[in-house]
Amino acid sequence: MADPDSLRAHLVAAQQLPHAPALHPEGDDTRDVSPGPYTPAAVLVAFVLGPHPGVLLTKRTSHLAKHAGQVSFAGGRIDPEDASPEAAAIREAREEIGLDPNLIDIIGRLPDYITGTSYRITPVLAVLPPGRMMDDLGLSLSPDEVESVFELKLDVLLDPAAPKRMKLHWRGRDRHYWEFPHPDYHIWGATAAILVGLAARLRAVAKS
Repeated sequence: MADPDSLRAHLVAAQQLPHAPALHPEGDDTRDVSPGPYTPAAVLVAFVLGPHPGVLLTKRTSHLAKHAGQVSFAGGRIDPEDASPEAAAIREAREEIGLDPNLIDIIGRLPDYITGTSYRITPVLAVLPPGRMMDDLGLSLSPDEVESVFELKLDVLLDPAAPKRMKLHWRGRDRHYWEFPHPDYHIWGATAAILVGLAARLRAVAKS
């Protein structure tokens, strides 16, 4: 699956698997989910192809009003002017990290994810040409939104033992969330949950 053609084929097959009726990736605590109404949003779940492929992730700046300093995919709210979640994800990626839309090869969508903060997120699956992030992809980070860009490598994503089920006590009870290991970044919450769901789909395709 590490070569570009094989990875792309697996991603195409993974997003074509039936979407479960539930809007919450495996293991998420649905008691934390808001009953709505929901704000529509889209994120770009983009793989950088190459010898050691990985998923493109960002760390938000520490001064933002919401989700400051957290790891996320490039993305945000779907504006009325956006023709689709794909258009919103591409626009946000251009605004946040300067990603050239011409480099984005859209594969499809993953199941929507509803957050406890009343967002309904559509993950848009895509691949990017081989590159070394900032150098070869020509990225330019928005200083108001993004502190850094990095990759979660494919071998870590596919390791079923990599994501850990974590627990914290908040507002009077225990709450659960996913966390992915990384030497430099804390990947957790909605981002980690979407990655857990994607990894499960890729492993299912590989076994079929």
